Amino acid sequence: MRNIFQSKLYLLPALFLLMSFAKGPVAIRLNVNNTSPQVEYALEKMKELQQSKIVVISDKNSDLTINASLDSVSLKPEAYRIVSKNNLVTIKGGDAVGLMYGLLEVKDQLKTGKVSIESKEESPNLMFRAIKFNLPWDSYRRSPALQLHYETCRDTKFWESFLDMMVENRFNKLTLWNLHPFSYMVKTAKYPEGCSLSDKELAEWQVFWKELFRMAKNRGIETYLINWNIFVSPEFAKAHNVCDYCLEGKHFVPQGDTSAITKDFYRESIKAVIDTYPDLTGLGITLGEGMGNMTAEVRQQWILDNYIQGMRMASRKAKFIYRVPLSAGTGSGGATSVETEQLTRSALDTLSCFDGPINIELKFNWSHAFSTPSLVKVHGGKLNDVYWNPMPKNYYLAWMMRNEDFFMLRWGQTDFIRKHIATNVHPHVNGYYVGSETYIPAKDYITSLPGASYRYAFERQWMYYKTMGRLLYNPTTPDEFFKNEFEQRFPKYGAKLFEAQAKASKVPLVIGSWQNATWDFSLYSEGFLQSMMVDKKKVQKLISLNDMAEKTPMEPAYLSIADFLANENNVPKDKISPFHLADSLELICNKAIKEVIKINTTTRADLLYEVSDIKAWANLGIYFSNKLRAAVEYKRFKTSNNKEDLDKAIGWLTKATASWHTLVEVTKPVYKPVPLTHFCENDKEFPEVDFHWSIVEKQVKDELEWLKSLK
Repeated sequence: MRNIFQSKLYLLPALFLLMSFAKGPVAIRLNVNNTSPQVEYALEKMKELQQSKIVVISDKNSDLTINASLDSVSLKPEAYRIVSKNNLVTIKGGDAVGLMYGLLEVKDQLKTGKVSIESKEESPNLMFRAIKFNLPWDSYRRSPALQLHYETCRDTKFWESFLDMMVENRFNKLTLWNLHPFSYMVKTAKYPEGCSLSDKELAEWQVFWKELFRMAKNRGIETYLINWNIFVSPEFAKAHNVCDYCLEGKHFVPQGDTSAITKDFYRESIKAVIDTYPDLTGLGITLGEGMGNMTAEVRQQWILDNYIQGMRMASRKAKFIYRVPLSAGTGSGGATSVETEQLTRSALDTLSCFDGPINIELKFNWSHAFSTPSLVKVHGGKLNDVYWNPMPKNYYLAWMMRNEDFFMLRWGQTDFIRKHIATNVHPHVNGYYVGSETYIPAKDYITSLPGASYRYAFERQWMYYKTMGRLLYNPTTPDEFFKNEFEQRFPKYGAKLFEAQAKASKVPLVIGSWQNATWDFSLYSEGFLQSMMVDKKKVQKLISLNDMAEKTPMEPAYLSIADFLANENNVPKDKISPFHLADSLELICNKAIKEVIKINTTTRADLLYEVSDIKAWANLGIYFSNKLRAAVEYKRFKTSNNKEDLDKAIGWLTKATASWHTLVEVTKPVYKPVPLTHFCENDKEFPEVDFHWSIVEKQVKDELEWLKSLK
């Protein structure tokens, strides 16, 4: 038996006992040889089963005896092993977190009514499994869609629920992002004017921060503050006549402030934060906004002289996340370059003052990671191999999976995540970040039907977090696990809902892979919108027929329309033509609809939302498929001027328009128009416009009329 457990990732299907189910509460005896906060947390969760009368915890007569202890010799950190024989269950953990995971696994099995527990062993595939969470105060972007989360994000009850979700799905890092977090956390002795708060307000904030960091630590979750540079509080900017852009509320600045007092303020603030919050794991930095007109060399030196020095001044070591520079240019964006990567690596190789290895972060396929699992680009363009050739000794890379493409519709696609991990995890990669810049999953301002059980926004996207977290921990987790999760929520419909959602969730991946987007607003797949300039103003508009016709897809296997028309009779075997893509996606979408069409959704609002979202994705996918066919014929018409080609384009776009109307009919009963950052961010010149597919429908119809007018 010992050799069996040497496998890194191993799942044992009930080795010793057939499954049986309890007729009443299961009596269990708990013998736990560990008193860590993480294990105490798991035991508290176990007691919830007693409150629900699923189990009875007893020291006398018992159906199951559970012995739990550490084994750091044969198990790695965060790994666990469960051995079940007769009525004895032995749980071993590689550390306290692993033991917590093992206890929670047994708890989850008991929750389903089992008397016998399955033997099981799991070990983390990736040690860095992070959530990216933008805070609504002093936020990077400003819009009603973000600021409305302020009160929710100040509520520790929200964070308790969110952290519970993270543990359940085995995320182990919480990264909190905003422009300048320090003035909400400390008042330094040297620069008290730099704090934005009164003493009373600061005391309240400090209670909040300490409780948040403590709750996370007790759940085995590390916490990081990540900010942009160079930003300060408005009070400090006004007092010292520095960083005038902080007074104006501008986040994309022509010149970063490098005055001596700003540098010293940063050093003192960073030291104070680390010393004031012992449960805070670490800090992270972003080299970009707030550093305009600074060369890569100057930016890097600023970080070394001030940020790193502030960490060295603190009374304890902290962990560090280094979001690597984008370019050698002087703007906030720009193209990637070998020279900047070499410069950055030379600095990274010399840094050794932290509590463990550094993590560097890079955006996978820019701001739209939910596209192709092929690494086509990072923020700024193509990534070279400088950061891992040769293999680094003091840092790892983690991919940023930015989701700027779906906030309303539920999503879950296990095959995509498994393929992503298999394709992009290498010895120099130790994890992923998952999160958004333009959406905060806190207050649920989207759900409109009465009777829905979800209190917070992240709960609506339960499958998104579950598939990402569980598969980052163990990519061999079978689909049966996720089907069972559906079944527990929606008895009788679990398998159908999982299969249908998996099919429908391919829609944004295909849209993202075709559209080849870059920054946040360049694509919003869920709304089929993109940013463009109209009368010298940035607006969000429907992705046009012409744009699709001229697009070079992001996915390397997709053949552009131009290349397809040039080789229509000799399509390369390793390429997918536009018609093939349209046909296959439409087939998948029709199958998804067929899976759920007969489900009775009148009994539960939650079930109605699940089914409606599947239908919405499917109809959006059919819209895309028909519009892609129309784009082929439209581009052919532009070359041939043949009216028959135009008629074909009109025919396909007519079908697409009908699919959009069905999308509206599906979503209108369950979703009200909601604020969208893409419509109302930063610039006061633009009126606030809510998003709903019914609002976009006018553009859909207008495009069809425009195409018809070409006859």
